[in-house]
Amino acid sequence: MTTSPWVERALAFDAADNPSAAIDELSRGTRAGDAPSARALGLRLFLGDRAPLLPDAGLQFLGEACDAGLPEAAARAAGLVALGVRTPPNWPLALNWLARAAHGGWEPARRQLLALCDDRDLAARSSGQQPAKADWGAIARAVRLADWRRSPAPTIRSDEPRVSTFDDLVRPEICDVLISFADGRLERARVYDAARRQEIVVAHRSNTIAIFGVDSVEVVHVLLQARMAAACGMSERCMEAPTVLHYSPGEEIRDHYDFVDPNISDDYPAEIARNGQRLITFIVYLNDDYDGGETAFPMLGFEHKGRRGGGIYFVNALPDLSPDRRMVHAGRPTTRGEKWIVTQFIRDRPMR
Repeated sequence: MTTSPWVERALAFDAADNPSAAIDELSRGTRAGDAPSARALGLRLFLGDRAPLLPDAGLQFLGEACDAGLPEAAARAAGLVALGVRTPPNWPLALNWLARAAHGGWEPARRQLLALCDDRDLAARSSGQQPAKADWGAIARAVRLADWRRSPAPTIRSDEPRVSTFDDLVRPEICDVLISFADGRLERARVYDAARRQEIVVAHRSNTIAIFGVDSVEVVHVLLQARMAAACGMSERCMEAPTVLHYSPGEEIRDHYDFVDPNISDDYPAEIARNGQRLITFIVYLNDDYDGGETAFPMLGFEHKGRRGGGIYFVNALPDLSPDRRMVHAGRPTTRGEKWIVTQFIRDRPMR
């Protein structure tokens, strides 16, 4: 985490349940020209996180942090503007912010723009240049945003319950970028416990996971969500935070369900009322240079091993939103190589 004395003092005030003093501390740091303070203050104001909801002021402070030598702050602005947290999403503006981060020297923003650029000749020429000489604005303008709201035709593996697969949802370069963002962020995977309202570690799941919440989401995550939404006919606003899963050899997740299960939740009606049902699971395969690791549906009688850049989605609930217990599934253990996937849970109602 980007820090400074002002940020550290703000964190201490937050821990003492004094967010007003934390905001004052970040404001002092920002006035002193401290880039981490401006970044933290910008995020809080944009999100209304223990602070007034002031998205325009939040963007201003994120821009000041970028100009003060913290270009990653512009990438945070790009992700938030693309996502549309409490404000309508604005993808062209998000790409402008991402180009600003790239111009400032933020290497992950540069990799992301080169992967997203639909003028592959321009991307190839730019990747061969010194980064400071690349025209990151032109590269951003070469992203065909409208294409992300379209999807290739599915292959129907099961009509009832619905399981659909796709080839070529995303190009290989985007798969590589999604893996790179997860590398270094991985932690032991957990399972949501509706009764405790928290994620818990369970024995039947041994893989690792990186979750991209509002403080870490990237433009590419948001665009991928839009493509998944187009593929399954849901709104991207119904999607939980995007996640990247990693399986080392031998790691797996054994037979399980993704729906909110009334049999293991003492608070099922309240949980459904709060957050809705996990209606759809969408998986995008980021690599295929491994053995094993199939996505298995034992009650439906088939397994699927996706190709790099391909995807699969399946519907976890019946039309009345009650659990569909035919949708038990598993991620079989890998026997050689590492497996990387995006897993996206989609609720039956907006999450943002």
